[in-house]
Amino acid sequence: MTPRLAALAALAMAPLFVPRVTLAQPAVVPAQAFAPPAWSERATIYEVNLRQYTPEGTIAAFRKELPRLRALGADILWFMPVQPIGKVERKGALGSYYSIADYVAVNPEFGTLDDFKAMVADAHRLGFKVILDWVANHTAFDHPWTRAHPDWYVRRPDGSISRAVDQDGKETDWSDVAQLDYRNRQLREAMIGEMAFWLRETGIDGFRADVAFFLPDDFWAEATARLRALRPDVFLLAEAEKPSLHTVGFHAGYAWELHHLLNAVATRKKPVGALDEWLAWEAARFPAGAYRMAFTSNHDENSWNGTEFERMGANHRPAFVLAATLRGTMPLVYSGQELGNDRRLRFFDKDTLARRDPGAAAFYASMFDLKHRNVALANGAAGGAHVPLALEGEDRAWGFVRARGANHVLVVTNFADAPARVRLRGDAAAGRWRDWSTGRSVTLRPGAALDVGANGWRILVRGADPARAARR
Repeated sequence: MTPRLAALAALAMAPLFVPRVTLAQPAVVPAQAFAPPAWSERATIYEVNLRQYTPEGTIAAFRKELPRLRALGADILWFMPVQPIGKVERKGALGSYYSIADYVAVNPEFGTLDDFKAMVADAHRLGFKVILDWVANHTAFDHPWTRAHPDWYVRRPDGSISRAVDQDGKETDWSDVAQLDYRNRQLREAMIGEMAFWLRETGIDGFRADVAFFLPDDFWAEATARLRALRPDVFLLAEAEKPSLHTVGFHAGYAWELHHLLNAVATRKKPVGALDEWLAWEAARFPAGAYRMAFTSNHDENSWNGTEFERMGANHRPAFVLAATLRGTMPLVYSGQELGNDRRLRFFDKDTLARRDPGAAAFYASMFDLKHRNVALANGAAGGAHVPLALEGEDRAWGFVRARGANHVLVVTNFADAPARVRLRGDAAAGRWRDWSTGRSVTLRPGAALDVGANGWRILVRGADPARAARR
C-alpha cells in the first residue's frame, strides 16, 4: 500500500481507498489459487526501504547488509521502487517512491542501473530472491508518457491530465501522480514491456504490485501470463486483499484484515476469540492455496500509523508470532524491525532507521527458522491444517496446532500483561513435544497446564528437521 493510501485514511476517506471488509460479509465460494513457484513454499519476505536503510541511502551501502539479512532468515527481498522520482508536484524534498518519472531507470540518489544489477547478483549468490515494487496505477506528472502519450491518461473535462482517482473515479489528494487509463490498449502493452525489462535486464525474480486492486483484473491476467512466459518461476505479490487476484496470476496478497485485527487484539479493543472468526472468514473467502502476506509493520504502517511499538505495545511480538504461524500466512519483516527501530520514518525526505535493539534479530530469526524447518508452517496449500486449542485459565490466551504428517507446531499466545497458566482441554495437544525456545522436552497429557509469560508465547514442535531446512 502506498503512503498516499494511509494519508487518505487519516482524512476519513478510508472506506474509499482501503479494501476493508467486515467479517460478516457473505462468503465467496473459493476457487483454487494460482500455483506458486516451488521455491516459495517456505519463503519469508523482508521489505527494503532503501532511502532510509543507511545514512548514505544508496544501493552500494545496502549491499553490505545482505549477509546479515541472510543470517536473519529472509528469503525474498522486496525493494520499494528504485526508479527516478518526479519533480513536478513533488512532495517533500525527495518525493514519494511511488511517483515514477521513468520506469526503466534507477534513481541517481540510489545509484545506477549497474549498481542495482550488481546488488541483485550478490543477493542471488547468497540465496535470496529479489522482487521490485511496481507502480502500474499512475506515474509522475513529468513522466515522458504525459507528453508523448497524453491519451494514456485519464483526462479532465478541460483536457488536462487527472491526478490519481479513487474507485469511484473521483480525484484524490495524491497530487504528485497522474492517473493512467487502462482502457487504452497501447498503455497496457507498454506497461507489460517495462515490467519485462526488469526481469530481462536485471534478473529480479518478480514484483510487488502497488495498489493492485485499483487496476482491472483482465490487465493483471494478461500481464502475469506474459511475465510467466518470460520467467516461469516469477513471483507476484499483490497489494490487495482481493480474492480474484489470486486466480488471475498473483501468488500472494496482503492479509490486511488480520493486521487490523492483531492491532485490535494487542490493545484489548477486540477479544482474542475474534481470531477464530477471521480464520473462518479467510477460509470461506479466499482461494485454496493463496499466500496471505502477514505483518506487524510495513512502510505505510510505520510512516503513517506508527511503529509496531506504538500500535501494539508490549504485544507486538506475540502478534508477530501469529503472523508467522497462522494458516496460509507468509510473514513479512519491515526494514529495521529486527534492529528495534522505534521511529516513524519520514516518507518524502531523508531519514535513517534507528538501530535501538540489535538483540531483536534473534526473535525474528527464530520465527523465520521455525518456518524453514517445519513443513507444517509452509505457505499456502503446502502447509499443515489448523486445529484450534480449547484453553482455560486466561481469557487473553489463544492457541492452535498446525499439523502436516508427522510435523506439528503448537502455538499459544498470551496477550495479557501478567503470566498465564493455561489448561489445554481435550487431546489435540497431547504427546511429547520440544520447546522451540529452550530445546527442552515437554510432555503434555489431556488437561495439562502450560505456563505462558506476560505478553508472551509458547511454541512446541515435533517432527521438525533438526538441521536447517534447505533454503532455495
